[in-house]
Amino acid sequence: MKISPSTQSFVLHFGEMGSRWGFNRTVGQIYALIVMNEAPLNADDLADGLSISRGNVSMGIKELLSWRLIKRQHVPGDRKEYFTADGSIWDMGKKVLEERRKRELDPTLSLLRDLLMREADNENEAYALQQMQEIHDLLEMISQWTEELQRMKPESLRTLMKLGSGVGKVLNVIK
Repeated sequence: MKISPSTQSFVLHFGEMGSRWGFNRTVGQIYALIVMNEAPLNADDLADGLSISRGNVSMGIKELLSWRLIKRQHVPGDRKEYFTADGSIWDMGKKVLEERRKRELDPTLSLLRDLLMREADNENEAYALQQMQEIHDLLEMISQWTEELQRMKPESLRTLMKLGSGVGKVLNVIK
């Protein structure tokens, strides 16, 4: 599979960004290559295009399926499985946000809830519990906010994001 230099540059960069978003570099590259191709790709296409092993592709596909970022697609007359992005770019953003919330925020909130049920034995522990409560409250607000974002349509999200950049400008003027 031949990849253009601009697509290759994007795929490599997306792999690096993927590692910051919660999945490894190769998984990010597999996803980027799938997204950048209008036609569905099979495991051989992905392995060839990225110069990686079929085993690596197989593990990457499993990870992307678990994140619900790709879907299987069958091509009539071909027994191979093909893969395409599952939804729009906006859907991708929402799914990554949701998965990160589940994998990062939810376990932290659960731990904090358990810890906050305890009584402080001394002033230092009371202070620590107070700090934990503030962290909990912040994370709870972020979690609720992300849940609201999940329910919004792309058009509404665009409007909200445009408002956000306007709010920043207003705040800079007020300072």
